[in-house]
Amino acid sequence: MNIQNSRILILGGWGLVGIAVCKRLLNQKPAQMTILSLREHEAKEAVAELAPLYPNTELVAEWGDIFVLEELKDQPRAKILDDPALRRKFIDSVFEKPSTDRLNKFHLYRLIEKYKPDIVVDSVNSATGLAYQDIFTAYYNVRGALEKSKNGNDHDALYDQVERLVSTVSLPQLIRHVQVLNESCRTYGVRMYLKIGTTGTGGMGLNIPYTHSEDKPSGQLLSKSSIAGAQSLLLFLMGRTPGSPYVKEIKPAAVIAWKGIGYGEIRRAGQPIPLFDCAAPIALGKTFNRVDRSIGAPLNDNLKAVYIDTGENGIFSTEEFFTITSADQMEFVTPEEIASAVVREIEGGNSGFDVVGALDSVVMGPTYRAGVLRKDALAEMVRLENENGNRSIAFEMLGPPHLSKLLYEAYLIRLAYPHVKEMCGEAPETVAQRLKIVILREQQLRATILSIGVPILLPDGNTILRGPEVKIPPYMGSNELPIEAGSVDEWAAKGWLDLRASNMALWQKRIKEYMTFDPAADRGDSSSGYPWDARFEGESDVHFVGKIVTRIFIEEENGGRIKS
Repeated sequence: MNIQNSRILILGGWGLVGIAVCKRLLNQKPAQMTILSLREHEAKEAVAELAPLYPNTELVAEWGDIFVLEELKDQPRAKILDDPALRRKFIDSVFEKPSTDRLNKFHLYRLIEKYKPDIVVDSVNSATGLAYQDIFTAYYNVRGALEKSKNGNDHDALYDQVERLVSTVSLPQLIRHVQVLNESCRTYGVRMYLKIGTTGTGGMGLNIPYTHSEDKPSGQLLSKSSIAGAQSLLLFLMGRTPGSPYVKEIKPAAVIAWKGIGYGEIRRAGQPIPLFDCAAPIALGKTFNRVDRSIGAPLNDNLKAVYIDTGENGIFSTEEFFTITSADQMEFVTPEEIASAVVREIEGGNSGFDVVGALDSVVMGPTYRAGVLRKDALAEMVRLENENGNRSIAFEMLGPPHLSKLLYEAYLIRLAYPHVKEMCGEAPETVAQRLKIVILREQQLRATILSIGVPILLPDGNTILRGPEVKIPPYMGSNELPIEAGSVDEWAAKGWLDLRASNMALWQKRIKEYMTFDPAADRGDSSSGYPWDARFEGESDVHFVGKIVTRIFIEEENGGRIKS
């Protein structure tokens, strides 16, 4: 796509790769570029550096954590976890159902809503940020709290540690992030989203010698790779969603370097490393304390050395850099090379590094043989249905039961109106009563529907038929839920067989829109452009149920497949 005069949002624009991407894109003269970083001073520093060099583009600084709600964007994660009220708010924002009202409260959503970018380039090291919340440390803390609570002590401490553990579970956070991203991009017309991802191991395998513990490799490091892989597959799905932007991912598989070389204080997590000495030997006893602030003589100075700054990957000594960039180790790639690949992909070229495109080209999709055999499989199933006198409609294996609900509603319509077009000429109240007669008459059918967990809401809207367990509403911490205003409408839409007149009117509209009733003798069009898969073949049409529900998913719910 054309970069000139476009609006661009750069996530992580202050970082090593982000600033290189900004420079390459600014050469193409976009109208506006919004540069986001985690901290205010970082974003403003990036804008201050670039603004004099690119006067033709409006540069805007934004900051905050894109993985949290707007109101939490400037709070350090540690502060969120230490404050019970903020922690609860954070947990709910991740785990509660992804309603539009909940998604649009996230900082990322508000950014896209505010700037309505044509292009979003995401160079935030998402996998590191999410995985390095360190669920493994949280596990040990919970285990310790559990041991104490066995003796009837510190129940409040256990509650606190359990909530902290839940707060570090990274996969739900990633899922919510992609839901927010997709919803905001679709709503505000983002045309392209490009992610700069990671392998998590600098391109090395499970034998990577650089780790975070005595384990090789550490669970924390493998969490990073797992999240990076999960994000690639979620972006693959996003790219196959109608209405979503074009989705690409560049995934460097080496150390990315470098930002600067210098001499000075060495900082870890932004803090200097104080120097201590220990000249007198200390005897080992029966226990060993890995943290003892009373040991070591402070030298009242901080560690200083020559370093190379590799941005988000941290700083390395001369010999560390020599080792990790050696042949057969991680080696390295420059941020400028990554930026070149990013711009090439945005402009419509083929850098050869798009992971989403690569997945598209190598996944095994539908086959011709399967398409031919589908007809034979369906014919055999229909033969067995006729032999046993029992239609096979839905089992509720795909959950939640929206599919089952639609299939059984369509089947009831077919039973009440063998030529379904006749239904469209009757009053919805009449249709509702006819379907009620069918469901009360057909015990086996009724028992099947109720037994798979789908209640039947009768035409009066106040009474139902149900079995011992229902699938909707879903379990949300309790099996007993209050019936509030709109509850029945929501549950009926999602997974109750709904015999109310309002739903019958909806089905009449669907049948008129999605089904073709041209008799073969009168059909003027016999070309490949005719909607063959939506035609009704009369009373002998065995698969009306599947045909109409397929059209509902494709046309009404925007649930069609766009790549085969």
